[in-house]
Formats: sequence, structure tokens, C-alpha cells
Amino acid sequence: MAGVRQFDEDAVLDKALVVFWQRGYADATMQELAAATGVQRGSLYNAYGDKETLFLRVFDRYRNRFLGEARRALAHPDLRNALTGFFDYLIASMTLGTPRRGCLSTKTALGGGNCIDPAIRKTLAGLIDEQEQMFRDRIAAADPAELGHVPPAQAAQVLITFMRGLVVIERIYQDTDRLRESVQSLLDALLAPRAAAARAAA
Repeated sequence: MAGVRQFDEDAVLDKALVVFWQRGYADATMQELAAATGVQRGSLYNAYGDKETLFLRVFDRYRNRFLGEARRALAHPDLRNALTGFFDYLIASMTLGTPRRGCLSTKTALGGGNCIDPAIRKTLAGLIDEQEQMFRDRIAAADPAELGHVPPAQAAQVLITFMRGLVVIERIYQDTDRLRESVQSLLDALLAPRAAAARAAA
């Protein structure tokens, strides 16, 4: 059972996030987490119980930050600019650092081999579902003149699937310009032809 925390939890969770992002959930060890946070392993176990519980606390903190930035980007009144802003944030996040840190969610999903702990799978699915709902709501709220022939729900699914593919392309090519070009190609396919033509003529 978790005990009383005798440390700055915000600082510890932020430092643990760096470890999980660099190493992935499956490969990160409690010894590495203790070294990075400056908290002894026994104290981490006492506070959180196990690595999974610590990760879930860390991921919840990451999730809140990510969704907050995503909502700010998607609040732009122009749909193309809103979606471009979201993907600009995503690309900037996963290309940060040397070596580039990639996507925490994807690293977590793929790092455990064929088996993901049920609690972690549920947490990852929850974040994806929230992202998809944000896309769906933003597209549904757009000016009809901005929309293509794909209904909001299906367009949101396409954007979510594209996000996962974009992460893989980043890992292989590590070419930021290629990522941004791919985003605009997708938006040209999803949005109204007039919006795509206007961009090409700009």
C-alpha cells in the first residue's frame, strides 16, 4: 500500500517522465527511476507500490499537459490552421531532444512485446479516445465550407490513425520537413477542395 510522500512529487513525476520517455515503460527499471528522481527505491515503492502505479501517475500528468496544448491548438477559428497547429505541436514534441524522444504513447504500446498490462492498455486507449473526440468535435464545429466529403467521425478516425503512422515515419526518417508535408497532404485530402486550392495559390 502506498505510503506518505516525503518528497516534491511534482518534481519526481517530471523526472520519472523523462526516464519513461527515454527508456519506455517496459525497459525502465526502478533503479533507473530512483537514480533520476533522487528518491531511494524503497521510498518509491513505499509511495507508489510498484512501477506500474508510478507510470500511471506520470502518464496522467503527461496526458493532462498534452491535451491542454492540443485544445489550445484546435481552438483556432480556421479548421486548417487548427489542425496544422495541432500537428506542429505533435511534431515539435516528438522531435525534441538528442536523440529525438519520439512518442511516449507509442513507445509504451510497442515496448512490452505482445503483452501490455491491462491498466496501461486502458490508459493509452483513453488518451486516444479523448484525442479522437477532440478532432470530431472540432471538425463538426467547423464552417461547412471548410469541410470535405468525409464526415467528422470518420475524419477523426483518419487523423488518429495518421498520427500513429506519423510517429513511425519520424522514427525511420527523422525528417521534420517530410512530416509537415505529409500533414498538409492529408489535410488537402480531408478538407474542402476550395481550402486546399487556396493554400496552393497562397
